[in-house]
Amino acid sequence: MECFRRTIALLGGLLAAMAWAEAPDPTMHLRVPPGFSVELLARVPGARSLALGEGGTLFVGTMRGAGNVYAVRDAFGAAPVVTTVATGLRMPNGVAWRDGALYVAEPQRILRFDGIEQHLDDPPAPAVIVADLPFKGMQHAWKYLGFGPDGRLYVPVGMPCNICNEPGFGVILRMNPDGSGREVFATGIRNSVGFTWHPVTGELWFTDNGRDMMGDETPPCELNRAARAGMQFGFPFCHGGSVADPEFGRLGSCKEAEAPVQPLGPHVAPLGVRFYTGGMFPPEYRNQVFIAEHGSWNRSKAAGKTGYRVALVRLEGARAVGYETFMDGFLDGDTALGRPVDLLVAPDGALLVSDDAAGAIYRVTYRAAP
Repeated sequence: MECFRRTIALLGGLLAAMAWAEAPDPTMHLRVPPGFSVELLARVPGARSLALGEGGTLFVGTMRGAGNVYAVRDAFGAAPVVTTVATGLRMPNGVAWRDGALYVAEPQRILRFDGIEQHLDDPPAPAVIVADLPFKGMQHAWKYLGFGPDGRLYVPVGMPCNICNEPGFGVILRMNPDGSGREVFATGIRNSVGFTWHPVTGELWFTDNGRDMMGDETPPCELNRAARAGMQFGFPFCHGGSVADPEFGRLGSCKEAEAPVQPLGPHVAPLGVRFYTGGMFPPEYRNQVFIAEHGSWNRSKAAGKTGYRVALVRLEGARAVGYETFMDGFLDGDTALGRPVDLLVAPDGALLVSDDAAGAIYRVTYRAAP
């Protein structure tokens, strides 16, 4: 029976991939600064989080549909090929790579697929390294994953609500690669679905999605810096470093919370975040921050949608000095043509962008004018 279910799920994934492949070119409407260009790397249904294997295989998590995880073989070659390597999982949004193994996050579990890059046609059964992540319903239950420079695995646990105070939630956890030694690294976080580490200092930087139902223009979403373990970022009593919550403000003061490095646009839904560490882009982009803003859903029609772009936060040290659009064109009026999710710097210095609405992974390159 299990084999039958797996076969049906794989066929469903194949049919979905064929449908995506026949869709119009999603790069036609995208805009980037002069000198940059965008090309379609691969069609991947519902493409979300990205992780790169040592052999050049790009692994892609998803959140909806058949619960698939995909692999893009020869991702930077002449003809990348998309393969389904796992199916029937529960919202396998988060993916991470370490020491020849692919780690995949479900709402309550973290799985490890050993040696998968050598067995893409016959993937191994996963080992369950964590089976008891805090869970209280599906709101904000999907997970992001990443290994820090300390060699430990980091995973956020979002609040199971728009606004509430639930012990054990609204945190970023870290643990050893085998799931042992779990501890809380940071608190006061509504729902982070993207983090990265500063290439020089090794500090954790992460995005956080601001609460809803406080109006079109407030509160801001956030780009945060966790310089050490134990920092508190304000949720649920303070938003954006300065906005007291009307329901939970009594629980603390904004003065007690770590303010964001950069308040982001209201309701932009920031997800993936990445420092640019490649050598392809001009020098002024080195160690600057790119953010995938997935886009708003609860702003009024009169106010218009926000996000739906890749933003650039310019830094001087750890201080933000600019917040601007780098890549847009994901909106046509009120119609979403795409929604960026995650970012990854390729070995050649190109910037990869996943788009779960268009079912695509884009490759952004730069070529100086003659």
